[in-house]
Amino acid sequence: MKTRIFLLLFCLFLSGISFAQDTSEIRVEPPHWWSGFSNPKLQLLVHAKTIGKMRPVIAHKGIDLVEYHQAKSPNYLFLDLHIDSSVTSTTFTINFEENGRIKYTTRYAIKSRNKNIDIKGFDTSDAIYLITPDRFANGDPLNDQFESMRETTLQRGDHYGRHGGDIRGIIDHLDYIANLGFTAIWSTPLLTNDMPKQSYHGYAMTDYYAVDPRFGDLETYKEFAQKARSKGIKIIMDQVANHCGVHHWWMEDLPFEDWVNQQDRFENKQELRSSNHRRTTNQDPYASRYDKKAMSEGWFVAEMPDLNQRNPYMANYIIQNSLWWIETLHLSGIRQDTYPYPDKTFMAKWAKSIMAEYPNFSIVGEEWSYNPLLVGYWQDGNKNKDGYRSHLTHTMDFPIQEALRKGIMHEEAWDTGLIEIYEAIANDFGYAAPEKIVAFLDNHDMDRAFTQYNEQAVNLKMALGVLLLLPRVPQVYYGTEVLIENTAQPGDHGLIRTDFPGGWATDTVNGFTQKGLNAEQIDMQNFIQKLLHYRKQSTAIQQGELIHFAPFEGIYTLVRRNADETVVLFLNKNTSPYAIDLERFEELQLDGKTMINVLTEEEIEWSTELILPKKGVYFYRLKN
Repeated sequence: MKTRIFLLLFCLFLSGISFAQDTSEIRVEPPHWWSGFSNPKLQLLVHAKTIGKMRPVIAHKGIDLVEYHQAKSPNYLFLDLHIDSSVTSTTFTINFEENGRIKYTTRYAIKSRNKNIDIKGFDTSDAIYLITPDRFANGDPLNDQFESMRETTLQRGDHYGRHGGDIRGIIDHLDYIANLGFTAIWSTPLLTNDMPKQSYHGYAMTDYYAVDPRFGDLETYKEFAQKARSKGIKIIMDQVANHCGVHHWWMEDLPFEDWVNQQDRFENKQELRSSNHRRTTNQDPYASRYDKKAMSEGWFVAEMPDLNQRNPYMANYIIQNSLWWIETLHLSGIRQDTYPYPDKTFMAKWAKSIMAEYPNFSIVGEEWSYNPLLVGYWQDGNKNKDGYRSHLTHTMDFPIQEALRKGIMHEEAWDTGLIEIYEAIANDFGYAAPEKIVAFLDNHDMDRAFTQYNEQAVNLKMALGVLLLLPRVPQVYYGTEVLIENTAQPGDHGLIRTDFPGGWATDTVNGFTQKGLNAEQIDMQNFIQKLLHYRKQSTAIQQGELIHFAPFEGIYTLVRRNADETVVLFLNKNTSPYAIDLERFEELQLDGKTMINVLTEEEIEWSTELILPKKGVYFYRLKN
């Protein structure tokens, strides 16, 4: 009897020492997944001490472990799963065995997709409000600082320090954004950026699956997306496939020798080569291999490791991360940072993978070029001579941004002034889909629009008038409506991303309520609001044809029309009253008809001439 008891206790002892280690030691990414994707494959990145020496075991109906892969680092495994279409919501166990004993175990969840939410992208009916969250509004002062993070202090007086804006601050002001007339929000990145300085901007991510705690948490992000949708506002997520932050968790234990570009130089603490930033090497038929390599494999800056998308595990990681966030937040779009810098073959695969799962989705890529040929190259449907197809739905319209500034600010001459806008718009013949381009006056990386237009509200209004009339998706940077500027220090990115007045409890001026705003600021808010709300219901602006008349004596005329509506915009650079001879516009067939000023509701009769009393933008619609 004693012998049997001893054997029983001994067996219990052996089974006890074979118990799995604490699951908190295991990192699994993506942290969960969904059934119902057209692609049933899923690749899990698993990180834990010496897990590469172990054998993963899954015994769950509908979940097949097809293959697993070791990395160079002994602390990684990559698991290839196949999720059967019959699987709905379920949680299963993954055991990791060594010599027949379970060393690690973790539970993994597969969720059912919410088919009641239609994932629909943005289009010309939308207007995008771009926000730098740290500088917009501090809705939760309790999350301002964390001693566990590398940048611990709040420094609102420092242009490049953290100021405390967060997701809650955006949620608190969704009504303000909706009332202005915006239908989409593009926020610069909200994911963890645990960097020792300038962590506020978010583009040096250190965890692709975590919200930066100084902005909030995942539940707050979900709340933001849900409440925005309830107000008719779409969410566009800023993502970065080109680089991460140098303090990303995997930089201390890289899985492969080629996980990032120039990895050997980084690991041996050698000087890193920066990108040559020659983005034309992506299209240039004469580009050398040397220049192409320097462009795509050079680091953007020393603090941002350049990810190697040619590594198939890295490629899967980036694609799955994008799908995870779309499904988690029910996004309407992605804005992809530094689009031409990653491997372009991968970027086409990335976009194609997303569009295969979400056919009505929108992706806009940043190609900072004033050459429309380069911008057009990246748009899906463009007939590129090299046969390249990007699968990218939208591009950013840097050519129009520059043309508007030059056209309004330059003196009128044969080849300068308004003619520069006219000729830039004429370049639309080279685009596969001009209406699938996001146009803007400024963004978080360039001087504020009010500064670019010499702090003259009339100039800014003229530019905004064209922006909101064009066959484009317009984007406006937060604070343009209250004339935020950075004139004192042009090019200073920290000042460009200045605080929105009223976003902090101690602010004496409040742009959200108009308290303390001057008359010019209030007038600009009203101007943008009127145009945006008119644009929301104007089928001519959203979908109609564009006709423009060559500039003449400081006047530039643009028309949007369809069968039901005609909208006419005049840009007038004359400082004294100017009489327009309306016979030039005979083809519009407006003679004798009543036109209504969209901004003032004043009615005029379209006859032989129209007097424009002063410099500015004049916006008329045909009275039905």
